[in-house]
Amino acid sequence: MIVKRKSAEILKTVLLLILGIIIIIPIYLLFVASLKDDMYEIMKDMGSLKAFVVLTPTLHNFYEILFESVQNFGRAFINSMIVLSVTVVLTFVVASMAGYAIQRGRLRFRKVLLVVIISLYIIPMESIMLPLMYQVTSWHITDTYLVQILPFAASPIYIFLFYQFFKQVPVSLSEAAGMEGASFWQIYKDVYLPINTSPVITVCILQGMDMWNQYLWPLLVTTDQKVRPMSVSIASFTGTGGIIYWDKLMAASVVMLLPVLILFIFFQKHFIESVASAAVKE
Repeated sequence: MIVKRKSAEILKTVLLLILGIIIIIPIYLLFVASLKDDMYEIMKDMGSLKAFVVLTPTLHNFYEILFESVQNFGRAFINSMIVLSVTVVLTFVVASMAGYAIQRGRLRFRKVLLVVIISLYIIPMESIMLPLMYQVTSWHITDTYLVQILPFAASPIYIFLFYQFFKQVPVSLSEAAGMEGASFWQIYKDVYLPINTSPVITVCILQGMDMWNQYLWPLLVTTDQKVRPMSVSIASFTGTGGIIYWDKLMAASVVMLLPVLILFIFFQKHFIESVASAAVKE
């Protein structure tokens, strides 16, 4: 029995190791290619072991796309950071307050409201983009940061997630805080939020990744490079006539990948904790 268990653990470890290598290899190739200053060298090395090695690494590609490129990719990076930061803050405030109000408020039709919220999440964003685009056009807010932020500031899925996490907070804690004279919103600020630090960080990471990767909506509602995010600007490195500037494209991809990767590495503990606690009932 012990031998079988050890064999199963070894097999599981080997499979996870293989899966990890499969995931890491494309990322490693991306970083290596971004350090090569010749797009023809990158094209020539693809499909061979030379793709895994860079003999003369350089950061010139990064400097060029951020400070010298006509695509103004450095500005696009700042645009993405602005849109991401504001949207994440708004999502946290709106979704957490809404989830708290639904969970603790005296609502007669709580179940109906939850069904509506879940139904809104099921509707694909792509199916409402055209009427939404018509609406923002009539408001004259296209080619602005606001048009990229507003549709995502109150995501139904995050309202529902906060409701689920707040539901796990023992009622005795809020009752004790109420007996001490804490108001409805003081209980939210001083009891519910501190207990749910990991879920808050998880929601911020998920919304941040979603906003960082937004492509279709910014492409539809923005034409000015001064407000366009990286996800749209990165396509400009494909060039015209089928020419792809692989050196610039790889460097731009690394710039777009790094912030999300670093964010997840630093906060992965909270992310895993919140996912694990989601299945725990009071």
